[in-house]
Amino acid sequence: MSVTICQSMGFVVSTLGIGGIIASTCMDQWSTQDLYNNPVTAVFNYQGLWRTCVRESSGFTECRGYFTILGLPAMFQAVRALMIVGIVLGILGLLVCIFALKCIRIGNMEDSAKANMTLTSGIMFIVAGLCAITGVSVFANMLVTNFWMSTANMYQGMQNIQNRYTFGSALFVGWVAGGLALVGGIMMCLACRGLVPEESRYKAVSYNASGRNISYRTGPIKAGSGYEPETKTRKGAGYEEAARSEDGRRSYPSKYDYV
Repeated sequence: MSVTICQSMGFVVSTLGIGGIIASTCMDQWSTQDLYNNPVTAVFNYQGLWRTCVRESSGFTECRGYFTILGLPAMFQAVRALMIVGIVLGILGLLVCIFALKCIRIGNMEDSAKANMTLTSGIMFIVAGLCAITGVSVFANMLVTNFWMSTANMYQGMQNIQNRYTFGSALFVGWVAGGLALVGGIMMCLACRGLVPEESRYKAVSYNASGRNISYRTGPIKAGSGYEPETKTRKGAGYEEAARSEDGRRSYPSKYDYV
C-alpha cells in the first residue's frame, strides 16, 4: 500500500512540476524593468524567452517576438535549449509513468516490468527538473551581471540612463517547478524498489532427483594378465538371481548350489 501511495504521489508531484516548467517557458515575465529609481513611469518593459513586451499606462500592451536566432546571445539560446529539453523529457516521463502505475493493469504486465518503467520515468523527471533549474539559474546570472553593469554605468556620471532589469515571476515559477519535478522523480525511484518482486531479487535454481537415491560402492580393482579364460555363466533350473545383501554387495551362488 505504501508503494502505491509513494508512486501516486510521485506522479502527481511530477505532473505539477512539468506543468510549471511548461508555464514558465511560455511566460513573458522572465525579466522585468527595475522601477527603483523611477517608480512612476508611462512605459513598463518586460522580456521573455520568445518575445519582448511594452505596457503603457493606458493599459495597452504590445509584444514583439525575437525575429532572429543568430543575433541572440549564446547563453540566451542555451537557456531556451535547456527548457525545451526539460519539457520533452518531462512529457515522455509522464507517458511512461502512466503505464507504470500499479493501480492500472494493462494486459499481463508483470511487476518487474512496471518497476523498470517506474525507474525510467523517475530518472526522466530528475533530469527534466535539473534542466529547468539550470536554465533558470543561468538566466538569473545573466540578469545579475547586466544589472550591476548598468548600475556601475549610472554611477559613473553617464547621461544615458539605461533600463535595468530584475527577476521576473517566470524565474520563481521555473525554480519551484524544477524542484517539484526533482522531488517527484526521487519518489518514483524510491517506489521502484518496492515494486521489484522478492523472487527476482535472489534468483536460485534447485534440482531434485526424480528417482530414489542410489549409492555406489567402489571395490578393489584386480589387474589381470589378459590370458585368463573367460568365465561362462551357467543357467539352469536351479540358478536363481543373486540377491542384494544388507551391506549393498551382490552375493553369487557357490559351486555346491548346483549339485
